[in-house]
This record gives sequence, structure tokens and C-alpha cells, in this order.
Amino acid sequence: MSIKGLNIDDFEAVIFDLDGSLVDSMWMWKAIDIEYLDSFGIKAPVTLQKDIGGRSFVETAIYFKERFNLPDSIEEIGNAWNEMAMDKYTHEVPLKDGVPEFLDLCSQKGIRLGIASSNSTQLIEKVLESHGIKDLFLSIKSGTEILKGKPAPDIYLTVAFELSASPEKCLVFEDLVDGIKAARNAGMTVVAVSDDYSRHSDDEKKALSDYYIEDFWGFTDEKEV
Repeated sequence: MSIKGLNIDDFEAVIFDLDGSLVDSMWMWKAIDIEYLDSFGIKAPVTLQKDIGGRSFVETAIYFKERFNLPDSIEEIGNAWNEMAMDKYTHEVPLKDGVPEFLDLCSQKGIRLGIASSNSTQLIEKVLESHGIKDLFLSIKSGTEILKGKPAPDIYLTVAFELSASPEKCLVFEDLVDGIKAARNAGMTVVAVSDDYSRHSDDEKKALSDYYIEDFWGFTDEKEV
């Protein structure tokens, strides 16, 4: 294992954020936000993605309704997003490079796996099922279940509890600053994951996290050449 200073055997559980960390999907959410607001004749602000970073699914829907004075209810906003995202999650969203091999490594070592995502339960399960990996995760928590979003530690602490792992024995993979802060606030070891969507904040991600990776191949050294 070639991630300097990091030994996977030191941990009882590995917890993933979903979008931008386990799957390459952040591009999709920006497109959906633009398309959704455009349906109301509203141009998405340039800073929108930064403004909503870390918020839970429900918190984001509330933010949209209040900021843009939308006529739809919170539930209707969430349903619209789910419908827009469902097809993309099923057919267009790939796993991050090296993820299948890393999940196999964790399974071989008996390391318990969890998901702590601001996304909705429906969409989390859809993308995991599309890749045939849903059953690998013993705890899956979403932004529709844990209403206090990142950087609050609530979602990570809940997943750790369900995995019967103490926070100091949890290794977290996160791609956004607020998510990294949430995991650190939970007392966990954090690996920042490279993602084009958050490239602008790489310096801050590296400063806040314990480790930084471009992909997951460093854990297995099995990348094809």
C-alpha cells in the first residue's frame, strides 16, 4: 500500500461520502441546478455550488425555495431533483478510479463499509445498485435522514455507530471542504479525494485533511498500464 503514512489495517471502518468521493457525479448536480432554476426563468448564480456545499438534501431544497422564492414545496423540489438525477445515476455516473479494487481490499480485510452522503436515500441506493455494490455497505445515511448537514459531524457519527466503530477507528473519504470538516469534527481520519469540481479548493482540502489522493489505485497498486 503506497499511500505514505496510511495503513488501512489501522481502521475498523471506512466511510465514504458519495458524490465526488465514491462516484464521479458532481458535474451532474451542477447541470441539474442550472436546468431546474431555468425552468422558473432564473439564471443560476455563479457561486451557487459553493453556496450550497455540504448542505443536506433537505437543507438545499429549503435554501433554493427561500433564496429563489420558488412556488414549489420542499417535497416537490426534492422530487423534481430525484427525477432529473435518476437516469443519470443509472447510466452516466461512473465510480471513481480504483474504487472497485479498493472495496475488494476492504472486504478481504474485514473492514466495515458505510456511506455518509448529503444526497437523498433514493439516489444513493440507485447509483450503488447500478454498480452492484449496494450490499457491501452496512450503513447508508443520507441528507434526507440526517437533517443537520456537513460540516456538522452528525451523519458521520451516526454511520460509525451503526458500524459499531469508534470515531478514531474510522477512515473517511471526502471531496468537499465542508465534508472534510464534518469528518474531522467527528474525530475521524480524513482522506481528501481529488475531484475536478472542487479543484479550486485543493489547497484548503489538503490543509484540512490527513491525506490527499488523486484516485484509489495507491491502495492496491493494480492500475492497468
